Amino acid sequence: MGVRLMVVDDHRLLAEALASALKLRGHRVLAAAAPSAGAAELVVSRAPEVCLLGTAAPAQPGAFDPVVRIKKERPQVAVVVLGPVPSPRGIAAAFAAGASGYVRNDERIEGVERAMMKARAGESAVSPQLLQQAFEELLHPAAQPDDEGARLLELLTPREVEVLMRVAEGEDTRLIAAGMDIAPSTARTHVQRVLMKLEVGSRLEAAALAARTGLLDRAVGGRAAVVRPTAADPAEPRDHPVPPPH
Repeated sequence: MGVRLMVVDDHRLLAEALASALKLRGHRVLAAAAPSAGAAELVVSRAPEVCLLGTAAPAQPGAFDPVVRIKKERPQVAVVVLGPVPSPRGIAAAFAAGASGYVRNDERIEGVERAMMKARAGESAVSPQLLQQAFEELLHPAAQPDDEGARLLELLTPREVEVLMRVAEGEDTRLIAAGMDIAPSTARTHVQRVLMKLEVGSRLEAAALAARTGLLDRAVGGRAAVVRPTAADPAEPRDHPVPPPH
């Protein structure tokens, strides 16, 4: 016996293709629509047995809000999420919202059909392979990507971070020197050190690199630490002569 269902997906063409394939297999597809503010309302108004809900980003906040709305107003509708390989939290979030199943969006039509039938029967529809992949990630999490901004920030002394911030704000050597109460020659030395450590050839490149990697945001957060006197610059030239002892 065919299933009365709706297909709701980010990509209208994919939704329509899946709907057509399911129609050929004897199922009654009520609608195929792209998600929008009214997607949940459409499902609620048509009350299918099963809703196939596509999502490209299951980890994003609010990704399963339509599921919550559907289950609140039409608890008898079984929602099966179609999405990429999720993290364990992604699967948990889908089921916490009220979904009856989670199927990879590149699953063969037979797999989608099996999930639909299980969901309509009140069973949880998650393939063993998908669960295995999720638990593998849980047991052996992938290494976090290199945080280039944090790495670059560690290369600079607090004094050099302040210089970089001023460079990014468009200050020239004279303004940097005045703002930091140091000699222009010292400011120039600091700028050259910053360029060398960041491996860039100009102030503009330094500012662009800092903005791209988030270094500036981190620097702003730690600006209080930047302006404190520090012993991290032992080679910094003295700006004022030390008076002889009396």
